[in-house]
Amino acid sequence: MIESSVLIVFIPTFFVVSVTPGMCMTLALTMGMTIGVKRTFYMMYGELLGVGMVSVAAVSGVAAIMLNYPLLFTTLKYMGGLYLVYLGFQMIRSKGNMSLTVGTSNHLDLSPKTLMIQGFVTAIANPKGWAFMISLLPPFIHPSKPFIPQLGILVMIILTTEFFCLVLYSNGGRSLSRFLEKKGNVRLLNRISGALMMAVGIWLGLG
Repeated sequence: MIESSVLIVFIPTFFVVSVTPGMCMTLALTMGMTIGVKRTFYMMYGELLGVGMVSVAAVSGVAAIMLNYPLLFTTLKYMGGLYLVYLGFQMIRSKGNMSLTVGTSNHLDLSPKTLMIQGFVTAIANPKGWAFMISLLPPFIHPSKPFIPQLGILVMIILTTEFFCLVLYSNGGRSLSRFLEKKGNVRLLNRISGALMMAVGIWLGLG
């Protein structure tokens, strides 16, 4: 098990890092604005799966293999980034499945599977996420105590904190979209959302 003194340090540390705007949080904000919080949950599920895998890999040593063979990283980064840029460009033009149109409800064309994959790819193709997990998690693992229980507790805290922050950002995006819709600025909303989506894509590809 993990000592309470370790948790007292780890929980606020990870919360500060998680709540800070990043690729996944910006993606949650954007999707909350365009497809609503309920459907954004599918993206969150994929993102949480990716974060969980990165966390386990960072401690178990798989991260070293990934870093020594960066081709997989590069491929995932570019594919995920280009797709987000494409979605953002479509949204700026008020076209595509994720853009809003006057007098219609949120689009439901994007399948849950597509949203989950996008969240998953964004999480595992984020090099800063890997670097953070590699640098943060090992110091909190006590070598003289059972490894799996310690890792399980830390990952559970990570996923709980990450989920809370994703919900927070997606709700913020939805509140912003409602404000702009009431003002009749649907096209502006599409442009803001599209620009944010493109920014995440470029960030992912160049990060």
